[in-house]
Amino acid sequence: MKVLRERIQAEGVNLGNGILKIDSILNHQLDPKLMMQMGEEIGRLFSGVHIDRILTAEISGIAPALMAGYAMNVPVVYARKVKPITMAGPVFLETAPSHTKGGETNLLVSAEFLHPDEDVLIIDDFLASGQTLLALARMIKSAKSRVVGVCVVAEKTFEGGRALMLKAGYSNIPIHALATITSMDDGQIILAE
Repeated sequence: MKVLRERIQAEGVNLGNGILKIDSILNHQLDPKLMMQMGEEIGRLFSGVHIDRILTAEISGIAPALMAGYAMNVPVVYARKVKPITMAGPVFLETAPSHTKGGETNLLVSAEFLHPDEDVLIIDDFLASGQTLLALARMIKSAKSRVVGVCVVAEKTFEGGRALMLKAGYSNIPIHALATITSMDDGQIILAE
């Protein structure tokens, strides 16, 4: 997405150690028009794929997933990081390391919202190490459903997440990034066309 690449180039901040701050676009402030454009693009990318439900992770995956859900007319479920008292009954629980927070992050989804025998699209903010996406995929598998695609706002190709997902058996599904970052060396942010 050209507009997204331009915004990342103009507003993104390379904090070093592979951490990209895009708080003005996604991780703190949201641009509703840009979010809607992302949702429409995700809908276009997956127009030929049957999707029953979208799964994302709290918090930065919610906005693009919601707009994609709107564009595709499917429900959006997000994995919580903390179990609220309202989450009763069976729960799918996975953990994933957090690059920006350090340590492990819990991801929880009530079984009430992940049904068996469904086609599920995973949407998140970044594909970096691939660990969060794989945790979401494990939840879907635990629910006895299928991952039919993955889409992220931005992929950092130099962190190897796509290769890890392919090695984990997801080479037969579409994996898309709306913006692809090929390098963050020397304080720069290099994006693929």
